[in-house]
Amino acid sequence: MRITTWNVNGLRAAIRKGFAEHLEIISPDVLLLQEVRALPEQLDAEWREPDGWHVCWHPAEKKGYSGTAVWSRLPFEVSETGLTQSDPDVEGRVITIQIGDLKISSVYLPSGSSGDARQAVKDEWLVNFRRWADDQKDSGPMIFGGDLNIAHTEKDIFHAKSNQKTSGFLPHEREWFGELLESGWHDLSREHFGDVHGPYSWWSNRGRARELDRGWRIDYLLATAEVRDRLESVEIHRAAGLTVSDHAPVSVDIDY
Repeated sequence: MRITTWNVNGLRAAIRKGFAEHLEIISPDVLLLQEVRALPEQLDAEWREPDGWHVCWHPAEKKGYSGTAVWSRLPFEVSETGLTQSDPDVEGRVITIQIGDLKISSVYLPSGSSGDARQAVKDEWLVNFRRWADDQKDSGPMIFGGDLNIAHTEKDIFHAKSNQKTSGFLPHEREWFGELLESGWHDLSREHFGDVHGPYSWWSNRGRARELDRGWRIDYLLATAEVRDRLESVEIHRAAGLTVSDHAPVSVDIDY
């Protein structure tokens, strides 16, 4: 099974930029989308209910903002949206499905880059998300993928020294990520590629960051031990990130 996570930075724009062509090349069995930024009814029918896919949308209430979705070649049951049944998740940031005994979530954690107010929202999310992740980890085999808006270590960001005070690389965010892994979640990309710089999944449009591959690794697939033990390969699809979105899709192949 190939599971791919992709922050498309607006699905309607991504479609215009070659989303379909890259999707065919990547050929996932399950596609986790973030920052869809569209209501289903705003999409043409061929994308609202794409042929050959089972699809579930979880848009934000605010039009043109955030939103997640799951596309699957295999039938699935929707487990929940949000972090709990009582969580309204008005920004459409978490959606969880189940295929057999495997739970799969598309996750889009907030960014704090626009200022202190959004950083406070992000920090609250981190607390609540950790509680959710702990509950999920103990409920059976699971993998969640998405844009977590945190570069964990200096190997996950090209300009580490100059970003020590930048949201997404703040000390408490990095500590939070480390504690998440210590609790039992496995960063499949890092475990596959080892102790190397990158490979990055997001690049600024400023300067020559995209051309020179001076980016951040903020798109992850994290899994429980049961899933990690079935990991076969990991791939970062840089070409799709350079042409369709500012994020590259990340895929894992698991024996499932």
